[in-house]
Amino acid sequence: MTIAVPRLSRSTVAGYSLGSVGTGGFATLPGLVLAYYLTDTLGVAAAAASVVVFAPKALDLLVNPLIGSRSDAEAARTGTRRRFLLLGALTLPVFFALTFAVPTGLSALAGCLWVGTAFIAAAVAFSLFQVPYIALPAELTDDYHERSRLMSWRVALLGVAILLFGAGGPALRELGGGGRPGYLVMGVVAGLILGLGMLASWRIAPRGPATNVDSTASHGISESLAAVRSSSAFRFLLGTFVLQALATGCMLGGAQYVATYVLDAEDAVSFLFVALVGPAVAVMPLWTRLVRQWGKQRAFFLASGLFLVAALALLGLLSGPGGWVYAVVALAGIGYAGMQMLPMSMLPDVISDHETRSAGAVRAGAFSGVWTAAETVSMALGPAVVLLVLAATGFVSSAGADPAPQSDTAITGIVLAFALVPALLVAASMWALRGYRLAAEERNRNH
Repeated sequence: MTIAVPRLSRSTVAGYSLGSVGTGGFATLPGLVLAYYLTDTLGVAAAAASVVVFAPKALDLLVNPLIGSRSDAEAARTGTRRRFLLLGALTLPVFFALTFAVPTGLSALAGCLWVGTAFIAAAVAFSLFQVPYIALPAELTDDYHERSRLMSWRVALLGVAILLFGAGGPALRELGGGGRPGYLVMGVVAGLILGLGMLASWRIAPRGPATNVDSTASHGISESLAAVRSSSAFRFLLGTFVLQALATGCMLGGAQYVATYVLDAEDAVSFLFVALVGPAVAVMPLWTRLVRQWGKQRAFFLASGLFLVAALALLGLLSGPGGWVYAVVALAGIGYAGMQMLPMSMLPDVISDHETRSAGAVRAGAFSGVWTAAETVSMALGPAVVLLVLAATGFVSSAGADPAPQSDTAITGIVLAFALVPALLVAASMWALRGYRLAAEERNRNH
């Protein structure tokens, strides 16, 4: 059901890229404010809050592959995934707003249950959109380079969305008066923006005819997972991406600790965040150009190498902090931009290769379902790895307004979690990337 388009129109590229407003915003804002909302506004215990925050991400392991197989069945039957995209776009704003709409007077336990139920519903609504959204590039174009162009714009806008939601979410909360009213304003406004971005992608989703070539194929979850496992290129690409998502999660999870205890400035985390994500907007033309000259796999090696070098350089924090840190994090950000864009443009190549070898069977949703589930859990595990390293090196928690003094060993642990652990994970990912083999890569590597 792949649609051959020599060059994607600007409206298609813009519409698809705007979907990143939804994906980037939902990935950023709850992670930034939800735990704090639970503990410091609703009075929920930290242990219970951690379950509420992580449960929907663990649920993705089951939900996303199921949605992927169902969307494949829908695409084979009707020629489009638009119904899934629309359902997610219309329901996410409602459940996102409800997550931050706990009525006054509820106990901490009741508030915890309210938030947990609404957030799980929001996560399922998000998956209804995200899984077919990730599958769309394989169906929008057959062209190797057009997929890179599409992903470059998508990741650039993703970086903008992450920055805007990261700064704008808390600002909306304060404009709404803070506390419960502020969170409600933030939830309603942010939810509407998420939905509008998603609707833009729904509008450009292909409406191809139903395919008969796949009419006898089963789209049960076991058959879908078997199809995914059969692609060695996908296994190596997914392994690379999962390791890098975990590395990024560790670096982001350790940033606040570095800002507070190494740079001695809590608000420095904002500058670290901007330095890492900001380059995504500026350097996308670089990665698109390198794809045309080298091919995606070689460009992916370079992006990973830049991130690895920067992560190792950040071990210099053991000798002392300085303004150089932001320049090094920006170098990591250049690599991070490529580490986001390149595998996302390689995934539709893998999907098309599988569909060609399986006589046109529609499996894009199965691939994207496994991909998004693995990405979500890997990113969520990053902060947990950071906490394990801190616990092993004697980090002292603080319940007061002022940070607790830390031993030299604890400071070392913070730097290792922020720099060495991501470096080791990216080095392992580069080893996995060596196993990636695809005919499309060989054809286009030197063109």
